[in-house]
Amino acid sequence: MTTREKVLVGIAVLLAALFVRLGFWQIERLRERQAYNEPIAARAGLAPVAREELPRDPEAARHRRVRLTGTYDYAHEIVLTLRSREGSPGVHLLTPLRIAGTDTAILVNRGWIYAPDGVSADTKPWREPDPVNAVGYVRLLETGDTTSARTAVRPDGIRRPHLATVAAMLPYPVAPYYVVLSSPGSDPERTPPRIPPPTLDEGSHRSYAVQWFTFALIAIGGTAILVLRGRRASGD
Repeated sequence: MTTREKVLVGIAVLLAALFVRLGFWQIERLRERQAYNEPIAARAGLAPVAREELPRDPEAARHRRVRLTGTYDYAHEIVLTLRSREGSPGVHLLTPLRIAGTDTAILVNRGWIYAPDGVSADTKPWREPDPVNAVGYVRLLETGDTTSARTAVRPDGIRRPHLATVAAMLPYPVAPYYVVLSSPGSDPERTPPRIPPPTLDEGSHRSYAVQWFTFALIAIGGTAILVLRGRRASGD
């Protein structure tokens, strides 16, 4: 084997090894996505439970469907800014739900309304009538760094659904999770479009893995063809 052939083969092997490693990395990402989706799909398929029947561990309650009863506190409604829907800018309405027998409120994402700049929106026309009797799914409020969670554009606005940020805006305790409503409202004219549950797809990891493995085969097979053609041309 000539020096040139050795160099070509060495480069091909290194590239193939890299491509194979990237392929297995995509398979690992696929398995992580599947492991993440599995409990969410299982919980989403369960029948709705009453609020008091939710697991005490917020993580175990995540994505569980829950039935809510109570009254909305529109005076302390929070606006989650910069939320799009079908390509249009808007906001989400996060309304505290007061529940009889407890001083802890649950923040409820009632849906999306249009805002031309993703911030400014009149929320008053979207006040749904009480009492509340609705179904939704549980999402956790963020914890940790509060950087950029608030927005200075409107006093009732936030950029992220952050627990400490929300708690500082309300005059009473709030649960560490919020509920995204999925059931229709009793007054369609005052009910904002609900937020659909997250899509539980596997992403593009599988196809990316196939691509990387294909590149590895091309690197090895292409180099072998080049070496054989070079030998035939030289008469070896």
